[in-house]
Amino acid sequence: MPKMKTKSSAKKRFKVTASGRVKAAQAGKQHGMIKRSNKFLRNARGTNTLCKADEGIVKTYMPYAR
Repeated sequence: MPKMKTKSSAKKRFKVTASGRVKAAQAGKQHGMIKRSNKFLRNARGTNTLCKADEGIVKTYMPYAR
């Protein structure tokens, strides 16, 4: 049986935590900061954990993530 492939775009964007949740960067922080409010920028620092539905999709992209 051949090895399953990991999606390259997913391995660059997501990490799996020790408890199995999927960690991702905050959305909306790539460009266009001038039009965003200071409150949005403050709240969008750091990383987020994905919801269960999105987590399942991402885990299919990364079969060997621990």
